[in-house]
Amino acid sequence: MGQLAQVLCWSVILKLKAPVTPFQISFCCANTDPEPWLAGLHAALPQAQVSVWQPGAVAADIAVVWQPLQQFFDEQPQLKAIFNIGAGVDALLKLRLPPQAVVVRLEDAGMAVQMAEYVCQAVIRHFRDLNAYADDVRAGHWTYYKPRQRSDLPVGVMGLGVLGARVAQALAHFEFPVNGWSRTPRALDSVRSFSGAAQLDDFLVSSRVLVNLLPLTPDTTNILNRDHLSRLQPGGYLINVARGAHLVDDDLLALIRSGHLSGALLDVFRTEPLPVNHPFWREPKITITPHTSARTLREDSIAQIVGKIDALQRGQAVTGVVSVARGY
Repeated sequence: MGQLAQVLCWSVILKLKAPVTPFQISFCCANTDPEPWLAGLHAALPQAQVSVWQPGAVAADIAVVWQPLQQFFDEQPQLKAIFNIGAGVDALLKLRLPPQAVVVRLEDAGMAVQMAEYVCQAVIRHFRDLNAYADDVRAGHWTYYKPRQRSDLPVGVMGLGVLGARVAQALAHFEFPVNGWSRTPRALDSVRSFSGAAQLDDFLVSSRVLVNLLPLTPDTTNILNRDHLSRLQPGGYLINVARGAHLVDDDLLALIRSGHLSGALLDVFRTEPLPVNHPFWREPKITITPHTSARTLREDSIAQIVGKIDALQRGQAVTGVVSVARGY
């Protein structure tokens, strides 16, 4: 119990009563009150037993989790399905999971529109020099900056999953030239698509603003490095809303200080909260937000999870199934 309390992690176990085929949901989220989740799950699944997981709890069938302890999976080896409260599963996949369990991630649950809002405001703020105007206003200066053409600011979106595709098409709505890069080919309206390692360089040199929405895997760790970022068009700008481990921090700082990159907006970091002595805090061309680009919405998440449980009960396929080998 001491370890459980130390990380402030709650888990919710849900076991469906007979004659319904039993399933288990385990919900775990640091510093989060579990009661609203319990109430929401119980209201949506009145035939289910819902309880907070503790060490030694009875065996369950489906888990709904966020940053669970290894102890949970060690004590629940019989799990049939694991639902992850969030789009990113990199932390979950570092644990030893029951090999027979299907891992399912949230695909949207209200996050896609939030991410599109966040990235569009970031690109527009950069395009319209609004940060510079804000600095001038604080200094009491009334200034104008020369307007830029949208054609001069091609935006590249790395990762064209549910969130990335929504972001790319939202940017195209504002008439920015949009490039998209993904592991396998994707076709999106108003988006120039690139795919695979062979087309990564062409994608980067065609982009001035780079938006990272890739899943974190061994292949994508440190992908935002000096070599790749230096291929962006001069005056490039980075927006990282995926994972901190995608970015080589020192490489970004060096490219900003050299003038090749004009700045960055970072929402995710290798260590969170960002340590107070980290140089990102002191770099005026880097804007920081506290991992808030797209938050999990409880009601939408519960509705999606319940819908997928119902599909599993009926023997139907569900979307959002994670390939453990691939990492997303």
